[in-house]
Amino acid sequence: MKNIKDYNLDELKQELLSLGEKPFRAEQIFKWLYQEQVKEFDEMTNLSLELREKLKQNYTICNFQILKKQESTDGTKKYLFDVLDGNAIETVLMQYHHGKTICVSSQIGCKMGCKFCASTGIAFIRNLTAGEIVEQVLAVQQDIGENISNIVFMGIGEPFDNYEEVMKAVRIFNHPKGLNIGARHISISTSGIVPRIYDFAKEELQCTLSISLHATNNEKRSQMMPVNNAYPIEELMQACKDYIKKTNKRISFEYALAKENNDNLEDAKELVNLLKGMLCHVNLIPINKIENGQFVKSSNEAIFRFRDYLNDHGIVATIRRELGSDIDAACGQLRRNHVK
Repeated sequence: MKNIKDYNLDELKQELLSLGEKPFRAEQIFKWLYQEQVKEFDEMTNLSLELREKLKQNYTICNFQILKKQESTDGTKKYLFDVLDGNAIETVLMQYHHGKTICVSSQIGCKMGCKFCASTGIAFIRNLTAGEIVEQVLAVQQDIGENISNIVFMGIGEPFDNYEEVMKAVRIFNHPKGLNIGARHISISTSGIVPRIYDFAKEELQCTLSISLHATNNEKRSQMMPVNNAYPIEELMQACKDYIKKTNKRISFEYALAKENNDNLEDAKELVNLLKGMLCHVNLIPINKIENGQFVKSSNEAIFRFRDYLNDHGIVATIRRELGSDIDAACGQLRRNHVK
């Protein structure tokens, strides 16, 4: 059966019409799903018994099961969810001073093959649907009994490789009758799929675009990120400049620092030259250890030196606070360790 959470409000109105029902019923269902967060159609008590039966016969409410939950010493929680088809994904809840942030996955597995990411070890199975992306947030909220304030698309998978479903999920998150999370509180990260950056510029969304950069020249970046062979740095940077020009929005560049690889002052100098004049921010990420990974975390001294060089030369740079590394929930560590 079809997952009712896969539909945006306009699509759901069309579904209701096909069932011989009035379109306004879709708004009632939306409220039950995303504001009341019910798990059964029978809980939608302002719908007729006849309509509830129609819904049960034609749709399912996707309710993920928690296979495993781990909590870090810093309060970060990592969830392993059963996506109800024999597969599993990981979702992370992080606590910041500005509120609770959920890191969602967009695919089961990943095609990108980034050498510093644990998801590289996962065979790509399929894209997640919009409803399955949204359900990650709902399932965490139901578990903790609180609403979250921020969403980052930085979990398993490449969001722009599942573009249409990710955009639909964003609009459900953002819709006043959906989860009503402000677009400025949603960040989408891409490894650099250039055509989709141009598509995203046309969406007229206020979400933050994050670019996983991690190197300043094609040779080094291709070694770390095979996607660079398809979309080299020159094309990527032009797309970023065009995005900024069209949207007037700042881009966040993610740069994972690996010891004796991309963390010296020469790399910092090249990064300054690459980003000079752009409306941007650099998020420095101490690279995290992964199983069979070839990269090692930079020393604190090298990380601080790199940050200070960028800031001293006009590029705003901060070091991402490391959360959840003790439970393999930090950047680059998500896999989907399926425990039956």
